[in-house]
Amino acid sequence: MSARSVLNVLDPEKYEVTQVGITLDGEWLSGENVLECMEKGDTRNLMRVIPPTEPSHSSLYILRSARADEKLETLADIDLYFPMLHGPFGEDGTIQGMFEMADVAYIGAGVLGSAVGMDKAVFKDVMRANNIPIMDSILVSRSEIEKDVNVVIEKAEKMGAYPMFTKPVNLGSSVGISKCNSRSDLGEGLMEAIRYDRRVLIERGAVNAHEIEVSVLGNENPEASVCGEVLPSREFYSYESKYIDGTSGLLIPAPLPAEVSDKVREYAVQAYKAIDCAGMARADFFVERDTHRVFLNELNTIPGFTSISMYPKLWEASGLPYDKLVDRLIELALERKADRDRTEHRRSV
Repeated sequence: MSARSVLNVLDPEKYEVTQVGITLDGEWLSGENVLECMEKGDTRNLMRVIPPTEPSHSSLYILRSARADEKLETLADIDLYFPMLHGPFGEDGTIQGMFEMADVAYIGAGVLGSAVGMDKAVFKDVMRANNIPIMDSILVSRSEIEKDVNVVIEKAEKMGAYPMFTKPVNLGSSVGISKCNSRSDLGEGLMEAIRYDRRVLIERGAVNAHEIEVSVLGNENPEASVCGEVLPSREFYSYESKYIDGTSGLLIPAPLPAEVSDKVREYAVQAYKAIDCAGMARADFFVERDTHRVFLNELNTIPGFTSISMYPKLWEASGLPYDKLVDRLIELALERKADRDRTEHRRSV
């Protein structure tokens, strides 16, 4: 959905687009109408693409099969990659590392920012080190949970009262996350979370709080958009609430006092810089309704990018329409690449 929205606003007078789809098995494919073929699950007429791995050229190649052998053919010369990939292998620094090895320009955070933004446990440690307020949490392993889940539950309960959330450390889109209102819920939530990761975060839940999001844009001098509030259609902003129901509400601007909104935006930029983010990120916060205390929840380095997603809608409300936002992200990626090119990686003796 995000990819389709971006494709719809790319000006054909300015950009020549080559679509590449990646299957669930990690195979790169290109050809006519990649997006439609991937959606239908019929990739028979698509060609296998060789991912970029060498810095000596900027071309993408296809592997064309003949009756007797296979041969490489140039698909396109690429100036810039625009990854619209969520979760592991797309948002966690993995594909960013491949782009770095190939020495190509790409949109979004680099290896460090992507990896830290994706790893909920490390991210929270970095926020603590930078005095950015976060909810109390503990990190446990799959082996700890499987050895004695009751010991883990007792450890979690020392943080305070329910509700709590169990979260796989390295997943996005709220996959594997459970809201736990009791001991039995917590046990079930832990078992659900270890299906998706060997490390699990148990986090104290925010009670009676606004769910606030801020969009951040930029490289060395990032800017924050206006604040928006999410109104989940379910008990919390789950995967179903985000992508299936389609009934979660948005309030833009968020109904917060000006000084609270300013503090949220300040923390968003501070967190962005702390993990060396680049290009874009969406910062998610909890703001207690009674006290107006602010807690940063996470930073999403490749946020949802449909025309109705919070990230572009917040920038639209801040005066930057969707098509201009895409143009700006492309400019930022090229600026980042030019800056990387100034760094020396070898030293003559």
